[in-house]
Amino acid sequence: MQFSVYQESHIGGRKVNQDRMGYSFTRDALLLVLTDGMGGHLHGEIAAQLTMQVISQRFQQHATPYVKKPERFLEESLLAAHQEIHRYRVAHDFPETPRTTVVACLIQHNTASWAHCGDSRLYWMRGGHILARTRDHSHVETLISKGLIGPEERATHPDRNKLYNCLGASAAPKIELSQRASLLPGDVMLLCSDGLWAMLEDDDLARRLQNQTIVRAVPDMLRDALAIGGQHADNATALAIMWQGGAVGSGSNSATGYLSTMISTEALPQNVVSSTIMGMPGPDLLEHVHDDDAFDDDAIEKAIAEIRGAIEKSSQILK
Repeated sequence: MQFSVYQESHIGGRKVNQDRMGYSFTRDALLLVLTDGMGGHLHGEIAAQLTMQVISQRFQQHATPYVKKPERFLEESLLAAHQEIHRYRVAHDFPETPRTTVVACLIQHNTASWAHCGDSRLYWMRGGHILARTRDHSHVETLISKGLIGPEERATHPDRNKLYNCLGASAAPKIELSQRASLLPGDVMLLCSDGLWAMLEDDDLARRLQNQTIVRAVPDMLRDALAIGGQHADNATALAIMWQGGAVGSGSNSATGYLSTMISTEALPQNVVSSTIMGMPGPDLLEHVHDDDAFDDDAIEKAIAEIRGAIEKSSQILK
């Protein structure tokens, strides 16, 4: 299994970055996850972080080295995250339950499956064309599907921020699962928060990811989205991979503060799991929430080093 990957997040014009992103992989399976804490409720960043952590932990338990039932895994993982958010609220006596959107993708044996709640999106692209995109669980998307408004009103409609589905709500989430998608070398999977997709047209995203490598395209897209949003820009986050299929070799390069690497998992032992998804930073996340970007560059770089070390160590063992 070989893929190139790039992830980056910006706080925009907000006081706290409530977006989270990350990936985990074994020799035969790759998990991509992106969450966007809902700012209309208290501590959305906690719901986002808990969701990342729960899904990553379940991947470590079930990917041995691949997940036997991918759709069931995704559905149960999102439900487990929803339940963990509610447990956290009770344990910390919050006046309301934190909420988050989520999109998660599992890739193994050249096949991708994904699940989502809310309006964080996944795009599957090939040759500059969008083969599939998640459907936002929003009031605006419902109006569009009923023909009551046009697609061009997505970014300007007064109800564009109203969601009817998320993790952490009082009602159980309605988890939407994809059909399985057969990937070819060169296919791109993009996971992003609405801070990106609400600012740029779908066709523009596809064009950029065809004409540039993900290492160049993702930063450019985020920069332009933030410029369009101006001083009130939302958190903007993207995680993208270009699928290469069979492992040919491995190498890496890293942009300062962010993660960009080419990964080949062929040499990994069956029981090794590598991940950029961090756990809760201490006994209580509330003690570590600041009025700046919640992503710690040092922690991300440490995760990169651990991934590279695991691959290099495995290669030496197998020589």
